[in-house]
Amino acid sequence: MRESAAPLVGIIANPVSARDIRRVIANANSLQLADRVNIVLRLLSSLASCGVGRVLMMPDREGLKVMLARHLARKQGPDAGLAKVEFLDMPVTARVDDTFRAARTMREAGVDALIVLGGDGTHRAVVRECGQVPIAGLSTGTNNAYPEMREPTISGLAAGLYATGRVPSSEALASNKRLDIEIRDAQGNVRRDIALVDAVISHEHFIGARALWKIDTLAAVYVSYADPQAIGMSAIAGLLEPLGRHEPGGVAIELAARGQGEFELHAPIAPGLIEAVPIANWTRLTGGVPHRVKQRTGIVALDGERELAFGPGDEVTITLKENAFRSIDVAACMRYAATSGLMRQLKLR
Repeated sequence: MRESAAPLVGIIANPVSARDIRRVIANANSLQLADRVNIVLRLLSSLASCGVGRVLMMPDREGLKVMLARHLARKQGPDAGLAKVEFLDMPVTARVDDTFRAARTMREAGVDALIVLGGDGTHRAVVRECGQVPIAGLSTGTNNAYPEMREPTISGLAAGLYATGRVPSSEALASNKRLDIEIRDAQGNVRRDIALVDAVISHEHFIGARALWKIDTLAAVYVSYADPQAIGMSAIAGLLEPLGRHEPGGVAIELAARGQGEFELHAPIAPGLIEAVPIANWTRLTGGVPHRVKQRTGIVALDGERELAFGPGDEVTITLKENAFRSIDVAACMRYAATSGLMRQLKLR
């Protein structure tokens, strides 16, 4: 937290998360703008109750900013009980670049915490740019293996208690793993990216639609942790060899062609979509040790979205990085608040 400064929290809300093709084919509902606005209003109420008077937000051109501003015009004021919102002055492209720029700008502005509304892809984009600023994730995407399903009011309280210094970082923050992906071509040029939960190797040669869901196109799955309750490609590892998000190591899985694996594993790879996945073999990943991808051509999908193409002259390595970024442990914050009597001292507006 910044020294001798008023607490400042950033909110990055992806206005179009949970709208990709996976939700269409799986008959899953999409979160509407009004729902996202209501989530933000609950966050602003919780943050204000903790003493956070000012919040920075990412602008958009999908209508979230306009709808939120309309609500705030009616509710904001000395007795409204909501933190004041300031939208960043930045160009809006309606692409992931907006999230990169917003996270970077908020980091440079010195926010004490970042609250993120989105799925795995949105959180990955924020982590790429937020540095040491801890994040609190809210699940509003299609695949939500990283952000936990939680009431925004509680996440806002936890972020506010941390940002105002009531809960110390030793109690409030958790360390998280990630996967570092490196593609080196024959000339020695290197492309790098990250994944928070899973990096999937596909036999496909073109990125096309970014969302990934066709099992027959997949060659390998690498995960930083493996939760058997997860949705998405990491669910394959979670139902094969469970591994906690705060336990050391990761898992690498080689997939087989239909009918040629050791067995088929049924996994929920998208909401309402359970597929049989042919498993060839699997092994554990050790932190800091590069794992060379066997496939010579294909696509690397990061946290469910196709991102990087590679060819025969490229060498692809995936490395598990421990202690890669920090997050707000909402449950730990609220336990500390309860046992320390913080909520008895908290003056609600």
